Amino acid sequence: MDEKTKEDIRYKGSINNSEEKTDKIPLDDFSEPDSSYDDSHKELIKSPEENAFVRKLNWSLLPIIFLIIFIQFCDKSALSVAAVLGIMEDANLSGSQFSWLGSIFYLGYLVCQVPNNYLIQRLPIGRYLGTVLIIWGFVMGSTAACNTFSQLLALRFLLGLFEGVTYPCVYILMNTLYRRSEQSRCWGFIGVGTGMGTVFGVLIAYGLAHMDGIAGFSAWRWGYLVFGIATVVIGILTFFFLIDDPHHKLLRLTEKEKEIVEERARDNNVVRNKTIKSEQMWEAVKEPRLWLIFLANALNSLQNGGLVTFSTLLVEGLGFSSFTAIILQIPNGVAAALFAMGSVLIAHRVKQNCLVAIIMTIVSLVGCILLATIPGTPKLLGFYLSWSMTGVNALIQTLVSNNVSGYTKKVFYNAVNMVAMTIGNFGGPLMMVENQAPKYVGAMIGFCITNAAVIVCIILIYIIMNRENARRLANPPTEKPNVYLDLTDKEDRTIIYKL
Repeated sequence: MDEKTKEDIRYKGSINNSEEKTDKIPLDDFSEPDSSYDDSHKELIKSPEENAFVRKLNWSLLPIIFLIIFIQFCDKSALSVAAVLGIMEDANLSGSQFSWLGSIFYLGYLVCQVPNNYLIQRLPIGRYLGTVLIIWGFVMGSTAACNTFSQLLALRFLLGLFEGVTYPCVYILMNTLYRRSEQSRCWGFIGVGTGMGTVFGVLIAYGLAHMDGIAGFSAWRWGYLVFGIATVVIGILTFFFLIDDPHHKLLRLTEKEKEIVEERARDNNVVRNKTIKSEQMWEAVKEPRLWLIFLANALNSLQNGGLVTFSTLLVEGLGFSSFTAIILQIPNGVAAALFAMGSVLIAHRVKQNCLVAIIMTIVSLVGCILLATIPGTPKLLGFYLSWSMTGVNALIQTLVSNNVSGYTKKVFYNAVNMVAMTIGNFGGPLMMVENQAPKYVGAMIGFCITNAAVIVCIILIYIIMNRENARRLANPPTEKPNVYLDLTDKEDRTIIYKL
């Protein structure tokens, strides 16, 4: 019996078992109420057994996720460090060509999303993502052999094509394995992984910078070789050890834990389903919320794309040496990690994702204003403040994970989210025009405008979901549908959107 047949039998068995118990599950048993709407509801209190299960899940899953996010960011941002380690001279690059090397990566990211959206539902995620990591590790290592702009352009496109698999896979894993109330901290954890990718990546790059000339290789070539090898190793670990299912054999579930997993699935409204439901995608397309999230993410990512690609050159342009410019990327990574985790922890505490996202956007806006207006080294303060955009990104993703149900619909929302991020990151480096180096004032003013527009989008998202909550609370259903029916958040009116 093949794996697909086994999974279909288990899936159908789960549905049948649930339906034998009841076609309708009492809402009070499994819902996770949003206390901001109904003070009579209490916070969800987990049993000691569930807390133990979550700890097991965290220790089994999150170290691998951290490594994936860490190496993904190291590989993506290696170009920024390479800019001050000789790649401009070795490949005879102009400033505009360097911008295109930053942007073409995200074109590969964009092309990846359509087939990736299909493959995520059809393949085991651990095997799929592990294989892709190994391939992109070879692409990363091969970049060290490039000597021309066209060679670098081709491999940067391929790198983006394969790295584009990462976040949609990680997002759907978090959506499937964690409760809605836990997911905001998952996105904060991903932000920390990105920030630590900067910190440790910079430290490694600083060491590699001193290998210039060894074995006849420039320092930037050593960086691509080392990170390429590390990516292949992490790909092998992912292939064999990534937890991609609540019933994964590496979790070694007890009978009690199996019951906990089923209860968490009902609360979470996400059960992995290999059937692609076009009606759920069409429902998503017709929702204004989807396009507001798309626009907010695209605008937020413009800034991310520009600053990630040009971060080292921006700092060097303030009068620092190449080595010092590399080291000064460490506070950049720390700031990104703190903003990402801090924003989701605050939002979880005050139960206001939209409000905290707006505050983080305002902080980012202040940073961009400082970058555009003040002279000299004080610009560093604005540079570090601008990384609060990582908190905005984490909270936008939280709005999706907390409020979208139906497996195909959630995968589709995540895919559209990735397309938005890709378009933004593609355009960001192109805003950093060569004749404005090293201050790039025009780009900084543009980022100020995009931050203001993000605030408007978040306010509109809040209004849409708040109005729907009011309608549902005015006429609340008494029973919650069976989670194995795979209803969307529009069909399941017991869902109260978390704002």
